[in-house]
Amino acid sequence: MADQGLPSSRMSADGEKAASVRVESAERSESGESAPVQMQDDVPDGGTVAWLQVLGSYFVFMDTWGIVNSYGAFQRIYEDTLPNSPSTIAWAGSIQGFTLLLVGCLSGPIYDRGYFHALVVPGAFLTFFGMLMTSFTTKYYQILLAQGICMGIGMGLIYIPCVAVLASYFRRRRAFALGIAAAGSGSGSVIFPTILYQLQPAVGFAWATRAIALIILVTLLLMLAIVRRRAIPTPTERRKLFDKTAIRDVPYVLFTVALFLGFMGSYVPFFYISPYTSARSSASTTLAKYMVPILNAASIPGRIFPNIAADYIGCLNTMAPCVLACAILILTWTAIQGVGGLIAFTLLYGFFTGTFVSITNAALVSLTDDPRIVGTRLGMSFTCAGFGILIGNPVAGALINLETGSFVKMQIFGGVLVMASAILFTAARVAKVGVAFKAKI
Repeated sequence: MADQGLPSSRMSADGEKAASVRVESAERSESGESAPVQMQDDVPDGGTVAWLQVLGSYFVFMDTWGIVNSYGAFQRIYEDTLPNSPSTIAWAGSIQGFTLLLVGCLSGPIYDRGYFHALVVPGAFLTFFGMLMTSFTTKYYQILLAQGICMGIGMGLIYIPCVAVLASYFRRRRAFALGIAAAGSGSGSVIFPTILYQLQPAVGFAWATRAIALIILVTLLLMLAIVRRRAIPTPTERRKLFDKTAIRDVPYVLFTVALFLGFMGSYVPFFYISPYTSARSSASTTLAKYMVPILNAASIPGRIFPNIAADYIGCLNTMAPCVLACAILILTWTAIQGVGGLIAFTLLYGFFTGTFVSITNAALVSLTDDPRIVGTRLGMSFTCAGFGILIGNPVAGALINLETGSFVKMQIFGGVLVMASAILFTAARVAKVGVAFKAKI
């Protein structure tokens, strides 16, 4: 939704150490925790080892938010094979994304205290094991436990530490490096649904899911082999999980509420574009199934190029109009029934939603003046975002009328939420720097 997640990217890095600290803390894409503060002036900013960290983080994005954003493909199969309603089935995917964010917020402080392999090794195992166990499921509660909770915990344990490690290897080229890594989520959410749809008719759901589990196992083993922490932090105090001063920070509060509403509404197309295409258009069954991979493929450039633009015009200045574009697209979705129009909607929405999730952390960092509390505030904000993912898609599913094939209430629900999110992001920007058009924020 997610794809789900998690969900991230990065911003400009000037030579000033204060800005460097902020950005280091911000490398918690789609989820949100701070990397250990590293003030060294010998940041590689390239080289074989540094780019191997990009590759390792690419695999992590692929196996975390790539899986979350692929849940729409699983949802379609579950709706055909289980007696449960779409709203009930959506809870498994929502819980997966929520658990990823929640565990990520808890794993951040543990990572900051020097524990890396103690997090990523069990996390990699749980991610693989959860998908493997999904292949044996026959009932909904089993899917909820394996795909929702087990995988969600595993993803939360590996996501934050690996993104934090990557942050320590880049400074000037950080936005570019994080953009490439974040593109892994788009790649995963194209690859995994395609494998599922291609293999499921031939060998069955169980073996198709095991093939996905094997890919997860291989890529995460490669990640464990190549990702290396640059330095062990020596924190002088425990990082707080809650910052009381944030409640009085108007731009931060507006941003966090916007994030909650945005995550609640923005994943609706990821979950329901395929059922809508089948029910409301003349598209073939095959095309309807592949709408989710098409949407996710379009998000790949949306996770790379806007990150680079944000280095020049500001993260929030880039993010707010892109979220507004997402809202307009969801609302216009109500009038689209032709195949060409749906494909155009899917491509455009995929691009802009990629921007939405990829620079969220960077935008939040730009709103925080004290680098010592950036990590805490990221964790607080993304915990709220996790609750948005948790409740948004099941509520949207409950608004679908399968008897009449009406999806309009679901579409309006998602569109209004994302529109409110865009308005609040803009309000946060105004509250921080005023109405100055050229202010970089």
